[in-house]
Amino acid sequence: MAGLWMFFMALAVVYLLPGPDMILLLQTGARQGKGAALATAIGLGIARACHVALAALGLAALFKAAPWTFDVVRLAGAAYLLWIGIQCLRTTMLPSLKGEGATTEKPRWRESIQRGLLTNLLNPKALLFCSVLLPQFIDPHAGPVLAQFAILGVLLVGAGLLFDSTYALLGSAMGRWLQRSPSAQRVQQWLFGSLLIGFAVRLTFVQQA
Repeated sequence: MAGLWMFFMALAVVYLLPGPDMILLLQTGARQGKGAALATAIGLGIARACHVALAALGLAALFKAAPWTFDVVRLAGAAYLLWIGIQCLRTTMLPSLKGEGATTEKPRWRESIQRGLLTNLLNPKALLFCSVLLPQFIDPHAGPVLAQFAILGVLLVGAGLLFDSTYALLGSAMGRWLQRSPSAQRVQQWLFGSLLIGFAVRLTFVQQA
């Protein structure tokens, strides 16, 4: 139990650090509303579950054995973040968060889930994080290793959804405030867009440890 508590504390520290996931959630909440932002959080959760599964299967070892596979994922992730950042900068108006019907929300939710999924899934640092952190809390003498991976994976995804949902709601609240301030909209647009582009540039230069 103490080990699980330490694991959760380590996750909390990571999830509180600003990163592309947090910025994406705040941006989506501000521009598209609570529903789209929560859908993005679901996409991020699915991606993290995939990372846990890949870490359990040893994909990080593949990155070590064939460094070009790491570079492919890294550059694809950087390109995707760059595209999102440019789209953010090109957005000129904050759409109304009221009166959205089901016919417009459903496609937006699917798009938001996909955006969250790809943003995290194409980030090799997220996979390496799982590959480094999870084994530290695995005890081969405490039971089946895959079962322990599953328990830690559920906690990792659940904690991520908790923090991501909070950021989604904060972004939605920020969007309601931004509707009353055109100048603040422009600042938010350029700040979040620039941060996403900055994360893309940083990811381009990431090297394996």
